[in-house]
Amino acid sequence: MEAVFLFCADAKARPDGKLDIHGVFNELYAPDFPARQDEMVLVGIVEWQRDLQGRIPFTVDLIDSDGLAIFSIEGHTDVDARPPSRAPAKTHFILPLKNVMFPAPGHYRVRININDAELTGPSMHLMRSD
Repeated sequence: MEAVFLFCADAKARPDGKLDIHGVFNELYAPDFPARQDEMVLVGIVEWQRDLQGRIPFTVDLIDSDGLAIFSIEGHTDVDARPPSRAPAKTHFILPLKNVMFPAPGHYRVRININDAELTGPSMHLMRSD
């Protein structure tokens, strides 16, 4: 399994199988804490192993520097079988994160659990604005 994830302002899947990703970022500024981010998107692509198929559960946690989840998403994706004559199956993840509360300035990270594997996703740096 190969995976890439990013935070962005907006992402859309295109009919031709590509992703349009706009406004990639890894830092946010707030005058006071706790701070609420009204909306952001976690976008990613997972390329699956050829022997994997069926319904695959996943969880996504946005964790603070102590490893505590401040925001979580649970779901599943369906992975289809692919013959060797085609590219391996992939899943596009476009996960809107709404009203995320950041309790304090600092370093936050995404932890993704897919099919009993833990992946480390992108970082987010919350900074106090002047």
